[in-house]
Amino acid sequence: MGADSIFGVHGAALQLRSQRLTMLASNIANAATPNYKARDFDFAEALRMATGGTDTENAIGSTLGYRIPNEASLDGNTVELAAEQTIFAENAVRYRTTLSFIEGRIGTLMQALKGE
Repeated sequence: MGADSIFGVHGAALQLRSQRLTMLASNIANAATPNYKARDFDFAEALRMATGGTDTENAIGSTLGYRIPNEASLDGNTVELAAEQTIFAENAVRYRTTLSFIEGRIGTLMQALKGE
């Protein structure tokens, strides 16, 4: 039994959410960097690709793009800090939810192995 059959879509989702947290954190860290372009990827499409056999790195790369700001900045930076923080927090909650599911699945498997 492989990890895909044990965790289903959640293994790929956890990897993608982790990568997205890193990307969003980079956007937030560069909020004051002139000409920095905020980046993000289409999570739903990347997950569809990853569960269809594409590795997560290629799935991210295929859906990666630049965020278009609501208001242009004079210094060319496209990070809108409040929006990035909101997206980061939402992704962090979803990451934790996915991790909790995986932890529960591992607990169930451990109980089965112990014969409980």
